[in-house]
Amino acid sequence: MLSIICPVYNEADNIEKLVEEVCQKIQLPLELIIVYDFPEDNTLPIVEEISDNYNFAIRCVQNHFGRGALNAIKTGFICAGGCTVLVTMADLSDDLAVVDLMYKKIHEEGFDIVCGSRYMRGGKQIGGPILKKFLSSLAGKSLYWLRRFPTHDVTNSFKMYKKHVLKNITVLSQGGFEIGMELVVKAFLLNYKITEIPTTWIDRTSGSSKFEMWKWMPSYLRWYIHAFNRRKK
Repeated sequence: MLSIICPVYNEADNIEKLVEEVCQKIQLPLELIIVYDFPEDNTLPIVEEISDNYNFAIRCVQNHFGRGALNAIKTGFICAGGCTVLVTMADLSDDLAVVDLMYKKIHEEGFDIVCGSRYMRGGKQIGGPILKKFLSSLAGKSLYWLRRFPTHDVTNSFKMYKKHVLKNITVLSQGGFEIGMELVVKAFLLNYKITEIPTTWIDRTSGSSKFEMWKWMPSYLRWYIHAFNRRKK
C-alpha cells in the first residue's frame, strides 16, 4: 500500500479537489493521511463530509510535534501504514499523474527514493516567485553537475520513499519544507538508490503559500553544503 501524506493548514478551498485528483489519477492501493495542526482547521469538516465517497482510506491525524509543515510531515511518516510513502501538498501544485510511475520505479526497478523533478528535461514549473524558482533551480542543477547528485531538483518536497529509508535517517530539520532536502541528501550520502522523473509544478490558485523563503534559506544552505560530505563506503 502507498501512504500519501498531506500537511494542511485551512485548505477548505482545495482539499476536495485534491482528494478527487488522488482518486482519478492514482490507480494504486493507498491511504491518504491528512495532517492538521489544530482541531479548528477548516479542512476537517470538508474531509468528514466526503471521506465515505471514495474507495481508499482517508485519515485525519493531528500533528504530534507542534505546528508547521515539517512537523506534519514527520507525523505522517510515523502514522503511515504503507511500505511506500509519498509527500504531497494540498494546494494542487504537484502532478499526481506521475505517482504510479514513481511507485513502479521503486517496486519494479529497485529505487529507494523517487524525486519529482521540475528542472530535468520534461519537467516544468508554472508560476511562483521568480527569485525562489531561480535559487531552487540553481541549487538542484549545481548539485547535479558538481556533485553528480541523482536529481536536478533537490528542494522539491514531492518525493516518494521506501519507508525503511525513513526509519534509517535521523531528521534534524527545524522548520519549513527543508526535510525533503535533508532526507534525499542524507540518503545520497548513505548510498541509497535515488532517481527522478519529470513533473510539472503549478503555483497554487486558492489560499496563500506558507513558505517563507528568507526565513528558511540558511537551513536549505546547510543541507546543500552537507551534500558535499564524503559518501559512506
